[in-house]
Amino acid sequence: MTRHRRHHHRQQPSARRLLLVALAALVGTATLAVAASAGAGPSQHPPPRLQPEGQAVHATTQSVLNEIVAQGTPGVIAQVRDRHGVWDGRAGVRRLGSERARSTHERFRIASVTKTFTATVLLRLEAEGKLSLDDSVAEWLPGVVRGNGYRRGHITVRHLLNHTSGIFDYNMDAGFRARYAGDEFDRNRHTRWSPRELVDIALAHPPNFQPEQGSRPGRPGEWDYSDTNYVLAGMVIEKATGRSYAHAVERLVIRPLRLRGTSVPGTVPGLPSPHARHYSTLFEDGPQAKVRDVTEFSPTVAFSAGQMISTVGDVNTFLSSLLAGDLLPPAQQRQLLDAVPVDGDKGHGGPQDVYGLGLRHFKLAEGCWAWGHGGMIPGSATRTLASADGRQVMTMNRNGDWGEQRLEDAAVRSEFCRSAP
Repeated sequence: MTRHRRHHHRQQPSARRLLLVALAALVGTATLAVAASAGAGPSQHPPPRLQPEGQAVHATTQSVLNEIVAQGTPGVIAQVRDRHGVWDGRAGVRRLGSERARSTHERFRIASVTKTFTATVLLRLEAEGKLSLDDSVAEWLPGVVRGNGYRRGHITVRHLLNHTSGIFDYNMDAGFRARYAGDEFDRNRHTRWSPRELVDIALAHPPNFQPEQGSRPGRPGEWDYSDTNYVLAGMVIEKATGRSYAHAVERLVIRPLRLRGTSVPGTVPGLPSPHARHYSTLFEDGPQAKVRDVTEFSPTVAFSAGQMISTVGDVNTFLSSLLAGDLLPPAQQRQLLDAVPVDGDKGHGGPQDVYGLGLRHFKLAEGCWAWGHGGMIPGSATRTLASADGRQVMTMNRNGDWGEQRLEDAAVRSEFCRSAP
């Protein structure tokens, strides 16, 4: 039940708004951190302590975090790693009704940032000779993608990873979304879904289009962001390895990088400590939309498209290592970054972006680009971005899933576009 479009702004009721503005003033100062990273990979050195000149360059970002909270988000955290060291920013609170500030040590649901992990696992399996991205999905999952206009054998693993398969997004099914809207959320929050059930919801709809052979740059075909693609990708991982999706992620990403705050929850509905409470308006808009605590629910609703849990530090370590070429051989690294044009802004970004394999190349401003991914799941909105060489990286998380994307965009632009025209 990921949420894709976030260009609207939800005005909070005046009493709540005044409370949050006051809390922003109370706790909206940056934590200018010592940056020893518990999740650093073998090739990484402990980042240096920030010097005063390094702290000052993040003042604009901190002011944006304060504004995000002033507009109604309960709390926001961000961590930046760059040539100055590591900077931790925060504003707002961990729990509504409390004055306890958010912390960059917290664990949170990273939603569709999970897709970057999933794509990396498949690329590593290809490097091990377990599969090819040009294998058909039907070869690995016979009989799964079928009927309703879907052409057996035409959809490849690569089509899944760059969203050129044409497979309908199960999260766009009205009946499925209704299960998690408003009061229905509490009735369904602990429902356990199998990956096949999620795929079958999607396949009840005809394909959005038929995939072009290869769907590579220069011959990309059509594009449409679909969580179903990555549920199928997780199913391929399980078939190719004979083990669970969680085992593959742990073996190929989490353990090599020593990501101690990162986990694949499987069926566990809660979040490991420490964590903030997660809040959502559950697909309701407008000033009267009720804010609900959605911290606990079954992660099976997202499987390999969005179930993972992590920290800002761990996501930064992962994305930095990935862009630096530390996780993939050169052949797979080239495939990771082979990007196709996107269609519109669906999937957390703008219409001039391009999409590789589980990575989006965001156009942040004229002459300013960064690789990364965004993610939203009830109660948690995450954005992670890195420079092409991985030396500059930023991850931010909000424990509320409403508000204007322009503020999130402003925060990342302030870090990555200082020298842009």
